[in-house]
Amino acid sequence: MNGGDWLPGRAQRQQQWPLSWQRIGAVLLRHIYILRRSWPRLLELAYWPTVQMVLWGFVSSFFLQHSTWVAQAAGVLISAVLLWDVFFRGNLGVAIVFMEEMWARNLAQMFASPLRPIELVAALAIMSLVRTVIGVLPAALLSLPLFHVSVFALGMPLALFFANLLMFGWSIGLVIAALVLRLGLGAESLAWVVIFAIAPLCGVYYPVDVLPSWLQPLSWLLPPAYIFEGMRSILFEHTLSSRLLLTATFLNLGYFVAAILFFLRICHVARQRGLLLTQGE
Repeated sequence: MNGGDWLPGRAQRQQQWPLSWQRIGAVLLRHIYILRRSWPRLLELAYWPTVQMVLWGFVSSFFLQHSTWVAQAAGVLISAVLLWDVFFRGNLGVAIVFMEEMWARNLAQMFASPLRPIELVAALAIMSLVRTVIGVLPAALLSLPLFHVSVFALGMPLALFFANLLMFGWSIGLVIAALVLRLGLGAESLAWVVIFAIAPLCGVYYPVDVLPSWLQPLSWLLPPAYIFEGMRSILFEHTLSSRLLLTATFLNLGYFVAAILFFLRICHVARQRGLLLTQGE
């Protein structure tokens, strides 16, 4: 006798046809509800194709108008990529380290200890520096034997560029950490979304004047725009514009102080509302 012959009607039919659209629909419905409750997830769906299109659209437009631009300064794109990674990893070093504490359900224990929020900010910044150096240094060293390009040829300005990009990465990371603390882990994708959303405005691979005129004022509000313009001035003109560097530094200090105050405020709100014990999606 067949092992399934004894099963009553419905169970036997399920064994013959193992797919249940009701169960499939239940799983789909759960994730639709998650999307409906999480605007960062909805934003992320349309965000990546749009940002890629905008960024590489500007790169293509610039190269079409300046076909010999890259040949005038060896390694300008590689240097830009390495410096961009400092900014990117500076942001992730703060945001991801903070979210790791949330994933481990450790935030409540941390804030119940004598640890002060400002001390947590300092620890996140130092850990971000460590992670950034570990991540970027091997790539910078490999660029010389592989492509005969050394980002260290920028000289002393490289340290100033590094510090400015890292600090702005900290500012973005602290704001993201605060938003994730306030909105829950459903907002964790902001760690990647925000950093790439502003990439087209930073002039990483092309000068700011390539952007439409109505976008250029927004670009000049971002410290990385001044840093990458300064990098190109060194590679092309062999001079460092002190105006660009000073403007980037003053903007960075303002953003960093504002980000710290925002993070501390959200920590205070989280303690008052009991958000440290109710983190979820």
